Amino acid sequence: MLTSNGTILHHSTFILLGIPGLEAAHIWISIPFGLVYLMALLANFALLIIIKLEPSLHEPMYLFLCMLAGADLVTCTTVVPKLLSLFWFNDGEISFEGCLTQMFLIHSLSNMESGFFLVMAFDRYVAICHPLRHSAILTHSVIRGVGLAIFLRGTLIRSPHPLVLRWLPYCRSNIIPHTYCEFMAVVKLACAETRVIRTYSLTVAFLTGGLDFLLIICSYVLILQAVFRLPSKDARLKTLGTCSSHVCVILVFYTPAFFSFLTHRFGHHIAPHIHIFVANIYILVPPMVNPIIYGVRTKKIREKVLKFLFPSKF
Repeated sequence: MLTSNGTILHHSTFILLGIPGLEAAHIWISIPFGLVYLMALLANFALLIIIKLEPSLHEPMYLFLCMLAGADLVTCTTVVPKLLSLFWFNDGEISFEGCLTQMFLIHSLSNMESGFFLVMAFDRYVAICHPLRHSAILTHSVIRGVGLAIFLRGTLIRSPHPLVLRWLPYCRSNIIPHTYCEFMAVVKLACAETRVIRTYSLTVAFLTGGLDFLLIICSYVLILQAVFRLPSKDARLKTLGTCSSHVCVILVFYTPAFFSFLTHRFGHHIAPHIHIFVANIYILVPPMVNPIIYGVRTKKIREKVLKFLFPSKF
């Protein structure tokens, strides 16, 4: 689309390059990426089915875990099929609207995942610090309301990104040196002043992911205070064990997220292929690891999986 003076308003398509400098290895890189995606699909669908069929798992923590699994499934499916098409068939072309849609889904779903981790931390806080009020505070109606609020937060707070980028003029290349349409990678192609939208993006990232992380830390400080007041070592270890799965998935999610966020904005000396690898790890690894962690460390889920795999032994 052209303006009256011939400046491109927006390209009809963008071209994803994949991992610059490693184009010759795309086929080999696609093998672990494809396997991780397949494992993420199987693990999350299995988790959803197990929690659906097992009434004893219809507790707040596992219902929030279902919401997280749904967000994980959509996130990796938004990225990986196009990534594999690029790596296998050198098909890096993506429409302008498709690029904005992919970018919006990735960032809004990431925001939702952060929200689910926060409410799961709150669930652990209530269960440990106020156990007698747990069922009264986290009722099913409250859980549905919290889930809806997290969905609306992720959707509304990220809506300005595609709306603004839709109308920015583009007079530079339509080539994106990435495996998917990442916000900053698209912004760099615009030939207009983008300071406001960049500032908004940075502010949103802090007020959602950053603030969520700080509140999670506060929750665990209160949890640790309550745990260390317990009379016996066994009671303390048992109580901390109920939080171990949540702590593990938080570390898996936030470590590459913060690294990717900070290096993309401030780590200009870091090689592009390292940044892109980390960005893909952030998209691919948590959806695969989250259900595995909960499956291994949660007795009820583990027993259901083993019963399905080895029915003759149960």
